[in-house]
Amino acid sequence: MGASQSRPEEEDKVFYSDTPIQFSEDIINQLADQVASPEPSPERQSTLDSHVRARIQSELERLRQEEEIVKSEIERALEKENLDKEISLSEESEDGSAGSVKSSAALLGDLEEIRHKVEKYQRTQEEATEFQTKSQAVASCYSANPTRTLDCWKEVAEFKDSVAQLEQHYVHSLR
Repeated sequence: MGASQSRPEEEDKVFYSDTPIQFSEDIINQLADQVASPEPSPERQSTLDSHVRARIQSELERLRQEEEIVKSEIERALEKENLDKEISLSEESEDGSAGSVKSSAALLGDLEEIRHKVEKYQRTQEEATEFQTKSQAVASCYSANPTRTLDCWKEVAEFKDSVAQLEQHYVHSLR
C-alpha cells in the first residue's frame, strides 16, 4: 500500500544531443503558416468542398425521391376522392330529381351568401373611401396651415366622426 509512496517519482528524461538539430527554412515557414492560420490548406479545402458537395447532392436526390413518393400518394388520394364523388353523384341522379333539388337549394343558398358578402364588401369600400377623403382633407389642411393648425378644427371633427362611424359599423358586423 505504501510502496508507491516510498518510491522516488520518475522524472521526465531530457536527452541532449551533441550536434544541434537543424530544420530547413521551408519546414519552419510551413509550420509558422499553419500556426498563424488555422484554415486548412487549399488541397484539403478542395477535398472538403467536394465531399460536402457530394453529400448535398445525395441528400437532394433523396429529398426529390421522397417528394415524388408524396406526390404520387396525393394523386392517388385525389383520384380516389374524385371516384367516390362520381359514384355518389351517379347514385343521386339514379334516385330521381330529389338530388338535383337538394343541390339546387344548396346552390341558391351559396349564391345568397356570396351576394351578401359582396354587398358587405362594397359598403366597407364606400366607408373606407369616405374615411380616406376625410383623412386627406385633414392632412391637406395641416399642410396649408402649418403655423395655424387650429384653423383645421372642422376637418378634424369630420375625420373623428367618420372614424366613429367605422368603429360602429365594425362592432355591428361582429354581432
